[in-house]
Amino acid sequence: MTTTVRTRVAIVGAGPAGLVLSHLLASSGIDSVILDQRSRADIEQTIRAGILEQGTVDLLATIDGSRVHTVGQRHDGIELRFEGEGHRIDFPGLAGRSVWLYPQHEALKDLLAARIGAGQDIRFGVTATAVEGADGDRPRIVAVDDAGVPFEVEADFVVGADGSHSVVRKAISGSHGGFFREYPFAWFGILCEAAPSAEELIYSNSPDGFALVSQRSATVQRMYFQCDPTADADALSEAQIWETLQRRVPGTTLVEGRVFQRDVLRFRSFVARDLRRGRVAIVGDAAHTVPPTGAKGMNLAVADVILLARALEALLLRSDEAPLDGWAEAALVRIWKAQHFSWWMTSMLHVAPEASEFDRRRQLGELRSVVSSEAGRTYLAEGYTGWPLG
Repeated sequence: MTTTVRTRVAIVGAGPAGLVLSHLLASSGIDSVILDQRSRADIEQTIRAGILEQGTVDLLATIDGSRVHTVGQRHDGIELRFEGEGHRIDFPGLAGRSVWLYPQHEALKDLLAARIGAGQDIRFGVTATAVEGADGDRPRIVAVDDAGVPFEVEADFVVGADGSHSVVRKAISGSHGGFFREYPFAWFGILCEAAPSAEELIYSNSPDGFALVSQRSATVQRMYFQCDPTADADALSEAQIWETLQRRVPGTTLVEGRVFQRDVLRFRSFVARDLRRGRVAIVGDAAHTVPPTGAKGMNLAVADVILLARALEALLLRSDEAPLDGWAEAALVRIWKAQHFSWWMTSMLHVAPEASEFDRRRQLGELRSVVSSEAGRTYLAEGYTGWPLG
């Protein structure tokens, strides 16, 4: 016989969205079970970048053991660089908020430790294969554990926080998919052993393409430059990598060091056609993806689950379905704002393969319009630091 586990909320995915949701639900006395096909070590050791908005940091800081204010680095601005000149965007002065450089895998270590310490039921090495009964009162997840033994999780509500290849999304949208855009460029990213080249992030537009100078720690830095989506991450020598980066950040002398990790990150935008069906919903990368230029990925996932947690509290504790009925529409407002901001930053800073001389001069005109106008700088600062969560 197939074993059945009973819980109030079943969550697929132990990433930021799933873990934050379980924390918020537990704060309201609602139990949940989290399933993830990865091991805890895999989740914690997969290195991911992370720029966290003020609202995300404020929430994480309320969780026991969070290191966001001790290990994370507060950044009060970024620099837009073009035509060899840098232009600082002052976040607190323009928007009254800041961002924190805190890699996502470090935030996940904090969240996992806090949830496991609180007795959260997290089942690693479990593969969810299907979600059934979305239109009923007790949807269920069909799954297989790490020993190949099948079991089911029956719940009052199922949430898919299982990434861009979501199994849960199929139970909501079937083959209808969603709204999709693929960009004609990617980022060639490196991690290197070096001191910081700048105190804040530099977003550099150059005739040869975009580059981003980021930071990681006092001894390790993260940098990117625009490349073809089909580029081979191993094709360039370290000397060629540094020559490309230096050429694309004119006016700044980069601190070079040994490159110990390299990858090519493709750019895609996606929003699922439907975020909810009956008692099943999707959040985070299962519901949407954005290019990394606007630093919206994890922040958008957190915004999704804050709204969803409130809706589930109303449903499960007060039998009030109204907040849940309005959840998807409310979440999509922020999702599409984030999609636009990410597209805007991406198109303003990158050189498209087919760009003409007119396109190039128009792009420089746009950059100058932004940096020379308080209204333009404020719009960028508000979008980058994140709109109020409400």
